[in-house]
Amino acid sequence: MVDIKPIILLALVAIIVIVPFTMYGGLGEDEGYFGGADGEASDVIEETGYEPWFSSIWEPPSGEIESLLFALQAAIGAIIIGYVLGYYKGQDSMKNKKQKK
Repeated sequence: MVDIKPIILLALVAIIVIVPFTMYGGLGEDEGYFGGADGEASDVIEETGYEPWFSSIWEPPSGEIESLLFALQAAIGAIIIGYVLGYYKGQDSMKNKKQKK
């Protein structure tokens, strides 16, 4: 007999993936869909008359470079967190091995 649970789960996943594409098919940021909160926040801040205290020291030459630097920063952070977690897991493992002896 065929188990129906995986079929139902697969159908639910397909629905969850397909529904957003059909709801917003062809519409993009120009129409207001999928716009980030950063743009909205900056508009609200500018309406209050806020003036920045200083400007950036360096601005990346293009959006691609900015994205690259952001991804690089995220990767370095993930490596550091992974190393720290692995180090402490290894220390705990060695402590458990010594206690068993």
